[in-house]
Amino acid sequence: MANLPPWLILDPLLQTWLAEDIGRGDRTTQALWPDGSEADWGQAELRLKQPGVVAGLPLFQRVFHLLSPQVEIKPGVKEGEANPSGTVIAQLQGPMAALLMGERVALNLIMPLSGIASLTRTYAEKIADLPTQLVDTRKTTPGLRILEKYATQVGGAVNHRMGLDDAVMIKDNHIVAAGGIGEAIRRVRQHIPFPLAIEVETESLEQVQEAVDHQADIIMLDNMAVEQMQSAVKLIRVQGAPTVKIEASGNINLQTIRAVAETGVDYISTSATITQASWLDLSLNFRD
Repeated sequence: MANLPPWLILDPLLQTWLAEDIGRGDRTTQALWPDGSEADWGQAELRLKQPGVVAGLPLFQRVFHLLSPQVEIKPGVKEGEANPSGTVIAQLQGPMAALLMGERVALNLIMPLSGIASLTRTYAEKIADLPTQLVDTRKTTPGLRILEKYATQVGGAVNHRMGLDDAVMIKDNHIVAAGGIGEAIRRVRQHIPFPLAIEVETESLEQVQEAVDHQADIIMLDNMAVEQMQSAVKLIRVQGAPTVKIEASGNINLQTIRAVAETGVDYISTSATITQASWLDLSLNFRD
């Protein structure tokens, strides 16, 4: 179940994006309705122009409600549903000025988020019958992380850490700077609050062994060949505690994800679901 942050968090973002687009005023709309009257009523429908998974409907609705609480939106599908091209996603009615001023921002949110959800669903379906879970990464657009990660959830992924304060991840540069995995874990453990987990990135079986020896909670297998990954999983399962989780990362794509999952890892992380996603094509058309 994907959950958006509360509107207390999201409304200031939506208001900022509306202000960016409207600026000192919508010259076209305000020229057509100079008295600001809400008496002119409009109707429109949001339609898919290609098949895909819809994500961002609550945001789409909220944009218009911020402009006018009189806007009524009737969703035609559920968030996270895969739909064929031509599907009517939602029907809208309300003050024409609000519909016109909110159109671009609303579409600029639902189209990329639906693209991310659609690509994520394609990845997730590749391993749907296996216990391995698909997770996202921090490779997100600045300012849009909470929404892009929401979209991956809608598509069937699990969120990795939202930010640097969510969890400890000792990566290759940390290891070099600290003088090794063992020393890095020792120093981190002295300072982190309970109950943060410690994840360590490894690139060789020797590093995997060191992470096991120093009781890492999560061990990432980074850019390993499938055969090497199989050996690493066996090493961890034999020597590690039952609670140690294994994550695979690096060069994961639609052609390799299945083989990686079959090695027995618990998680597969990839940035591709966000960084390689294209906007899903939708249109908002007004009716007479």
